[in-house]
Amino acid sequence: QVQLVESGGGLVQAGGSLRLSCAASGRTFSSLAMGWFRQAPGKERVFVAAITRSGGSTKYVDSVKGRFTISRDNAKNTVYLQMNSLKPEDTALYYCAAARLSSLWVQTTDYDYWGQGTQVTVSS
Repeated sequence: QVQLVESGGGLVQAGGSLRLSCAASGRTFSSLAMGWFRQAPGKERVFVAAITRSGGSTKYVDSVKGRFTISRDNAKNTVYLQMNSLKPEDTALYYCAAARLSSLWVQTTDYDYWGQGTQVTVSS
């Protein structure tokens, strides 16, 4: 079993930045592929970014390319999402997810473990 705990969300003005963290426990972190998803009120949970076990490859949804960066520190069992140039449409509950199989997964069904989410609100 893997436990994931997100942190770093908050209220920020448009154009601002936030850094989300997701701390993992319960399994060797370096064996997990990781991802970030988000869910706006009344909408489905959608893919934001993914990173492979080693951190050597990443993938992003088009709407965040050039603004968001996913990274991981396997020594700290933590994955990050650096979010710059935030827009009101980035407002959502952000979830961290982990997958036992290594790839750049983009579907919610590809992931085995989920955190509880951290709220990001961007004001205009």
